Amino acid sequence: MDLAQLEVFLAVAREGRFSRAAEKLFRTQSAVSQTIHKLEQELGEPLLDRSSRDGLLTDAGRVLQEYAERLLNLRNDAQEALVELRELHKGKLAIAANEFTALYLLPVLGEFRRLHPMIKIVVQRALGSHIPDDLLRHNSELGVLTYDPQEPQLCSTVVYLDELIFVVPPSHPLARVQQVSIRQLGAESFVAHIVSSPYREKVIQAFKRHKTPLHMDIELPTLQAIKRFVAMGNGVALLPEISVENELARGELVRIAVRELRLHRKLRLVYRKSASLSHAARAFLKVAETIALERKGRYRFQREH
Repeated sequence: MDLAQLEVFLAVAREGRFSRAAEKLFRTQSAVSQTIHKLEQELGEPLLDRSSRDGLLTDAGRVLQEYAERLLNLRNDAQEALVELRELHKGKLAIAANEFTALYLLPVLGEFRRLHPMIKIVVQRALGSHIPDDLLRHNSELGVLTYDPQEPQLCSTVVYLDELIFVVPPSHPLARVQQVSIRQLGAESFVAHIVSSPYREKVIQAFKRHKTPLHMDIELPTLQAIKRFVAMGNGVALLPEISVENELARGELVRIAVRELRLHRKLRLVYRKSASLSHAARAFLKVAETIALERKGRYRFQREH
């Protein structure tokens, strides 16, 4: 079993058919079929369900797919690391983040870009729950999370403290008060994010404890859409403070404290323990540490494990 065979196998697994995989690889369908057959003989296991027209993977195929992705990603990491050794001014940094955690990255990326303009930066959008696996599979080098993944193979450093806050449009009757209770929010129409999260569940449980209905009548796909919709006078929302700083400063939204609701959360930079970080990743962590020292406030650089 060699990497060339695994590349062919992954192409078939992704495309679902030998013909489409052959087109992607610029090879004949016969050559692709022979490679898969030889791989199956070497492993002693069928990898594809031949009775299915869609090329479904067998249990053995699914196991091999996971390891094949890791091996090929490791090969790519090795090639990029060698390039970095020869050309210190070049490199690539892949960071996994979701829509919310990417907001923390903006000032750090700005300073990093100023100091290291030749480094290519790719911020890959991913669900927070998937990021630890992305790191372990070497799909990304750094990840930004709102929770401690409790994974012994990962390092975690707290870099920012955020809070979920209640916001309303300036025209809302509650915009003139500084604080409310949960019970006062039972008649409000909340605009929510369509992707569920642990903090959404905490909000739901808080309303249940206070026997107050929580009306999430509208769900939108992005924080930007939620902010604009609320600012237009369509309901209220609970949003990460980091995501509404500019709207609050411009008076487009008004923040109101909710007496029984204090939802603080830590943002963490996470990366593999066993891996030697690239020059770009080490430089990025150094920039994050410097920004924490200079800006203070909600910025941190505290190693957890």
